Amino acid sequence: MSEQERPYGGGNDDPALKRVRTRHFQRAKQNGIKITGLTSYDCLSARIFDEAGIDFLLVGDSAGNTVFGYDTTLPVTMDELIPLTRAVAHAVSRAFVIADLPFGSYENGPDEALNSALRFMKETGAHAVKLEGGERSYKQIKRIVSAGIPVMGHIGFTPQSEHGLGGHVIQGRGDDGEQQLLADAKAVEKAGAFAVVLEMVPSAIAGKVTQELSIPTISVGAGPECDGQLLVWSDWAGFTRGRIPRFVKQYAQIGETLLEAARAYRDDVESGVYPAPEHEYSE
Repeated sequence: MSEQERPYGGGNDDPALKRVRTRHFQRAKQNGIKITGLTSYDCLSARIFDEAGIDFLLVGDSAGNTVFGYDTTLPVTMDELIPLTRAVAHAVSRAFVIADLPFGSYENGPDEALNSALRFMKETGAHAVKLEGGERSYKQIKRIVSAGIPVMGHIGFTPQSEHGLGGHVIQGRGDDGEQQLLADAKAVEKAGAFAVVLEMVPSAIAGKVTQELSIPTISVGAGPECDGQLLVWSDWAGFTRGRIPRFVKQYAQIGETLLEAARAYRDDVESGVYPAPEHEYSE
């Protein structure tokens, strides 16, 4: 892949970089280039991640936890995710933006799935959609792809099915678990998805699946052998308060920085230090 075609690395100040497309995901897998992804729910974070050269941004239903304060992702609606997705899509010039189809927006079958995907594409400016499920979502993925909409699959631990899975349980363990994971991955690939997320899967199993598939695998706690990595940005940046998943590496401590700044602001206002003369307008 020539430097002109290389979509990974660098930032938006590099004129050689183009908009990331589905074909770039495939080229990345073929050339052994790791794909980077983060969630984003607003224009400010999206612009920063885009400038940093993050390849794709997922407007995830994880917004249920990070934006809306729900205990799970299950209550999240399309009406809640659409304005967030629109904000992210309109903020970037390079990153590939993926809209998460929330629980209840595609389970009733291919027609519902397509209608939901169409709404996201028309109302947000997203470049693709993501939905959970392997074999059980085959028809939905195929229908959406047949309409010309790129789909990212999501298998392994699927948060929208957490009650059916018995909670946050690692998937793919044991012979039966491994075979089911591979069957789900193959179904997603056959349906026409351009990539698939593997969440909370043992690294060795994820590596086997990655070798078996022609489409890229994206790890969410599935180890280093996948073709790319995806993290929830508030976990990754230390913005989340409290417990974070074991697989998350924190690259900053924004939560602590904001806490210290808020305390300093409170103290300055209470003591009269702020606003100072340089913060006032003259007559």
